Amino acid sequence: MPEPRITKPQPFEVLVTDVIEETPDTVTLVFQPDRPVEYRAGQFLTIDPHQFKALRSQIAHLEDLKAKKELVRAYSVSSAPGEPLAITIKEEPYGGKGSLHAPLLSPLLTYGVQKGTRMKVVGLTGPYILPPDVEKRANHIVHVVAGSGVVPNFSILKDALARHPSVRHTVVDSNKTWEDVIFRDALARLAAEHPDRLRVVHFLTRQKDLSGLPGDVRPGRITKEALEALIPDRAATMAYICGPAITSHERRAALEKGVSPEPRFLETVIGHFQEMGFPNERIKRESFA
Repeated sequence: MPEPRITKPQPFEVLVTDVIEETPDTVTLVFQPDRPVEYRAGQFLTIDPHQFKALRSQIAHLEDLKAKKELVRAYSVSSAPGEPLAITIKEEPYGGKGSLHAPLLSPLLTYGVQKGTRMKVVGLTGPYILPPDVEKRANHIVHVVAGSGVVPNFSILKDALARHPSVRHTVVDSNKTWEDVIFRDALARLAAEHPDRLRVVHFLTRQKDLSGLPGDVRPGRITKEALEALIPDRAATMAYICGPAITSHERRAALEKGVSPEPRFLETVIGHFQEMGFPNERIKRESFA
């Protein structure tokens, strides 16, 4: 399969052909675009909330509070090139006391979109992709993700398994509970189909009883020691890390207190890889801040 051409993101209309519940607060929307769309696995599209009549009052309120126009929202594709175009959305949490950030578009997309819905999007773009010559650069891709951070990596994984047969993958996925794991069954199927090329390891931070859960499921957070054990061949490995990062609200609050913001998932995991000796050019990152 040839690499899609890189073009400037363009607006187009999509028809929602399917709504798939992934977890209680996460859905995949499958689209039928009104024109052919080319993209690379791991990229994203944007959606302008102003197009939805149901959000008009909420948008006006937020724009008054912020004294600026509400921005478009970015959503990573969960499909791989050659599959029906799809994005996966997890309901966004409230930003916390003192924040002018409140969930706007994600609750509507998660709970209020049905088959037959039409919407306008712009896409696709983003540098969180495998290099075309990945097989010359690495023979192992380790995907370290948390929550909906798995979405672009799922796209990358499916595409790479099909197009780069000499590259193997390890998915290290952190969630609160087993119920929260997005693409849980799909990842298990891929691992069963590619036993020599894919390993999936789950970490659950708020579920201590792991009895009866299938596969490699571990309690607690992803540690440097766990990553070291999973990546013996570091010189031939590239890391793709995606998950929650320090928010602008957290940065402002820390600045007001004269302290550094507390690292979140992304910063913590990047720190692990840096301590393990990974150069920056072998660490790709995508933040959900």
